[in-house]
Order: sequence, then C-alpha cells, then structure tokens
Amino acid sequence: MKLGLGIDTGGTYTDAVLMDLSDGRILDFNKALTTHSNLVKGIESVIAGLKQEYLKYIRLVSVSTTLSTNSTLEGKGHSAGLILVGYTVKGDIPAHEIISIDGGHDSKGNEISGLDLKSAEQFVNSTRVRLFSYAVSSYFSARNPEHELSVKKTIEQLTNKPVVCGHELSLSLGAYERAVTAVLNARLIPITSQFIRAVLSVMKERNIKAPMMVMKCDGSLVRIEEALEKPVESIFSGPAASLVGAAHISGLKTCVAVDVGGTSTDIALIEDGVPEISEHGAVVGNWKTMVKAVRIRTSAIGGDSHVWVQRKICIGPNRVIPLCLAASDYPSLEDKLRKAEKVSDRIMDDILQPSSFFVRSGNPEYDDDVHALNYPIEFELENYERKILDAIGYEPVSVAEIAEAVEKHPLQFVKALRSLVQKRCIYHIGFTPTDALHVLGEYEMWNSNASLLGAKLLGSYLGLDPESFSHEIKRNFAKNIALDLMAFFAKDFKREDLEKLLANTRFTKFKINIPVVMIGAPVKAYVPELGEFIEADIRTPKFCEVGNAAGALAGNIIKRSEILIRPAGPGTEQYHVFSEVERKVADNYHEAVDYGLELMEKLIFDHMDGYGLQKEQVRFDLERKDVDPGFGAQKETRLMGLGIGNPLKLEQ
Repeated sequence: MKLGLGIDTGGTYTDAVLMDLSDGRILDFNKALTTHSNLVKGIESVIAGLKQEYLKYIRLVSVSTTLSTNSTLEGKGHSAGLILVGYTVKGDIPAHEIISIDGGHDSKGNEISGLDLKSAEQFVNSTRVRLFSYAVSSYFSARNPEHELSVKKTIEQLTNKPVVCGHELSLSLGAYERAVTAVLNARLIPITSQFIRAVLSVMKERNIKAPMMVMKCDGSLVRIEEALEKPVESIFSGPAASLVGAAHISGLKTCVAVDVGGTSTDIALIEDGVPEISEHGAVVGNWKTMVKAVRIRTSAIGGDSHVWVQRKICIGPNRVIPLCLAASDYPSLEDKLRKAEKVSDRIMDDILQPSSFFVRSGNPEYDDDVHALNYPIEFELENYERKILDAIGYEPVSVAEIAEAVEKHPLQFVKALRSLVQKRCIYHIGFTPTDALHVLGEYEMWNSNASLLGAKLLGSYLGLDPESFSHEIKRNFAKNIALDLMAFFAKDFKREDLEKLLANTRFTKFKINIPVVMIGAPVKAYVPELGEFIEADIRTPKFCEVGNAAGALAGNIIKRSEILIRPAGPGTEQYHVFSEVERKVADNYHEAVDYGLELMEKLIFDHMDGYGLQKEQVRFDLERKDVDPGFGAQKETRLMGLGIGNPLKLEQ
C-alpha cells in the first residue's frame, strides 16, 4: 500500500487526508482547529486524529496554506533590501532599504550602462546586520538577466542571506511589478521556511519518511526546495487547493468550485483539468504582483464572519470566534450569555453588541512558544489601549464588564477594543453564520445552547425569534454566494445590477452550465437556499469538508514556459530567442523558431524528469502565435508551452 498525506492549514481549520496513490481514493480524513499562536500544534493534532496504522505507508506529503497570503495582507514578514539596477520606481515598495545603481539593458537585451557593483557591495555591507534577505531587480532583466545574476553572486559572496532576482519569478515586462514581486518573495522566504520546517518536524516525530511538496497559487505542485526559493508563488495556495480538490473528489474535469471557509468564500474555475489562470498577476492587499495565480473571486464573508445588528442584520466583514466554539472552550460563556445586558441600539456597531465578548490572545501556559513558528508580532500600545487590555483576561468578558472595570462608557473605549483586535492582543467572540446553523440544527459541532442564546439576544432587536433570525442569516449567506457566482461569470457587470436581477427570481434565474462543486464543512446546509437564486447542478461530494487537503495532494505538476522570438534589429537577418534560461542569437528566423521549439520541449520535459515523470506520463501542449506586421517588416513569434504531470503516477 502506498499512501499520500495531504494537509491544508486554513484560518479556522487544519485539514488532513490520507489518499491511496494508486487510485486517488481517500481512506481517512481529520479536521483540527488551526492554532495560530503555534501552527505546529494544529498540524500535530490533525495527524494524531488519523488512523495511525496507515502512517507507515505514506510515500508522499503535500501541503497548502494561507500563511503567505496572511503575512502579506497584514504587512508582516521579515525585513528585505532591494537593489534596483538601471532604474528607479515611483510608488510604494514593500522593502525596508532601497538603493538604485547603474546598469540595466534595453528591450533587445543590450547593455545600456555598465554595472556598478561597488555601490551594491557598499549597500550590502551597510545593511547586512538588519536585513534578513535581498531582492534584485534590473531594467529589462526579462530580456537579459546578466546584471541581476552578477549582483546576486556578489551578495552571496558577502553574506549567507537569501537573494531573489526578478527574472527568476517572471519574464513579463513591468519593472515596478517585478520589483514588488521580488521583494515580497524575499520577505516571505523565512516565514515559509519556518512553516515547512514545522511540518517536517511533525513528520519526523511521527516517523513519516516521504518527500514533501507544496501547492502553488496556480494549482500546481512543487518540491519544498522550489517553494522555499519562491514562497510568493504559494500566495492563494489555499483557494487553488480547494479548486483542485473539488475536481478530484467530484470526479469532474470541468467545474466551478465554491470554497466556503471561515474567513472568506472563494470561487474559481477548472476546465479540462487545468485551473483558469488570471490574465493579470495576483493582487495581494495593495500589492500587484507578477505571480501567475488561479483566477479567484473572493468575498469577505465566511462561516466565522461576524453577524451583528444595526437596525438590520449585517454580516462581516470581520472574522470572530463563533459563540458555539468559544463556549466549548470557555464553559462560563453560556451563563454570561443568559445574563447579558442589552446594548442601546443607538450606540450599536460591529463591536458594541450584546453578543460580543473579548478574551486575551495566547495562553499563559505557552508563553515560551507563542512565537515558536509565527514571526514575532511587533507593536506598541497606547496608554488607553493598555488600560483596556488590563481589563481583559483569559476568560471572556462582555462590553458591560469592561465598562464596569475601567469605569467608562463603551463609546469611550470602542476604538481601543477595535485596535487591540487588529493587533491580535485580544480575540473577538460573537455570533456567526456557523452559530445560525447550530440554532437550526443543520451543523452541530460545538455548543448549540450558546448559539441559541446569542440568536435570541440579537433577534429581539428585530422582532425575530431565534429560528427566524437564523433562517434570515442563512438565506443572506446563500444569496451572497449566488451573487459572487454571477459576478465571477459576468465579469463586466456591476454588483448592484446583479443584485437587481436577484430581487425577482420568479420569472428569471441566472443559469450556470457547468457543475458547481461546494467545498467546506457546512456547505450542504446552504444548497437549498442557493438553488432559489441560481439554476445550476450544485454538488456536495463526499469529503467536501476536507476538499482543500485533498486538492493539496491531488494537484498536478505543471510547468508553463514562454519563449519570445524577435528580430535583432534593422539591417540584419539575425533573431533573438528570449527564454527563462538565456538570450540566444540565431542567424535567421527559421533557425530561431527551430531552436525555440526544441528548447521549449527541453524546458518542459527536463522539469518533469526532475519529478521522476517520464515523457509518456506528461501531457504537453504548445501554442504558437506569429505576428506579421506586413510591409516587409520582420515577423515575431511567441511560443507558449504547458506540461502537466500527476504525482499520483510517481509511485506506480
């Protein structure tokens, strides 16, 4: 028996599946809560819940995670320096130290200025103590990477710190985006390294001896060595894994996946077994990158989104700990909900709610290892924040209890509460869509009584009983999924126009012609309401609750490559062949094309060979685009290659 272990670490859960590598069958699965203070604990818990007799048969481990995404979105990561060669940039760059030196090339790959290595050396020597890594981005390095490689070699001679070159990440033109991508990658290297080391340590402890792979955000799998070199490519690996997992567990080659997570709902498309890639680079927070990623539609509403009342039901966008889950960890919470004081509706907002409670983050028993895996959280507290934090301990407290402790009206400290939550000093506990499902008895994992008490409190403001209040939340949640599906396919329509279409579904209904596969723990509960808004073949296949972990393992090894063939210049028959490995000069167009075709095959099949896949196990697609300007001008050719191999074939 040869098994694969798939692991997905999300914002709420860490999931794991054991899969038979011979036929892709899932033999066992488990879910455990993600432990944000020390992710390794969640990984240990999820593996401990699997059938231990299977572990000795594991031959492949593959993971996906939102760690890189969260780090970038929150502006965290280790300090990185950026060396720009031959240009400067206008706009923000996520680097801690930046220098611009002479050098660079033109659009044909010819040197426009000599490389100033001396300035690069001085910069590195003056910053090496305070920087964790370096990024190098040279002008038109996509056409000639010589200067980037020279600077990289210099840095490696002076330090033992990671160095990232822009051309290693993308051959697309765009100096600013390439610089941003290189810097983000440099900042994420230590974070990704820590995460991978943590997984490896759990594997060692469990005596799991198998190679480990990581899912990229384009839905492909790479070795841990490549993932460590280019961690920025694992941004959005979670949604990519859910898409691949949806196709695998449903047995479909073409479908649209809806991943309902704790923090967000993600929608993506897979066609003929290949994820749809965004025409533009992945956008993470405020940073536009050159990372090829699955086209994703993300909505900031998930199972843990805060449900609050302000003359109507509001859902999100902030995430909280569900009442049902918190009451399981803190038994005193249920009694506090029974005695909760109603908040005046004149001051109610997303923080000041009768169902809102707050608890200090971390655990006093684990002070020594709170940051053993995660990067250190650096912040300074204002005096007014410190006073509020002192009133919050390791047991949940209500807004009224905080007000009594600090002798202030809630409006005087709501700003501090919001700030402390953002800085992760405290956790916000509140009513969520997950609680609504607990009230309705459609998803019962934790303390349903706490959910019922919360629904009673909030529903009273709107004249609704707990069941009616929860039904309304469930319907609104399903409507949001329907709107996101419509917006995913009708890209040019404004959301408000799509909402008008949903306002009356008596005679009209949006139809989706490919199956909709739902991924996530509670998704079966939303299918009836979703069917009210759209016409589609909605599926919740077996193992849909751990689709991400299945996708982390079932993903393909994908190699994409582009080769550009352009005239060397006027008055010559020579052509330049630009690729990810070199700039080649050919004597004429036909020689250039022949060389490009041969090189493309070599790039694709050499990559696959590195994973142990033979030529006959690889699907190879080649697209050729010729541009003939006419009027006697020399034509250009672009070659685009795609190789696809499946790691499930590795052990056969």
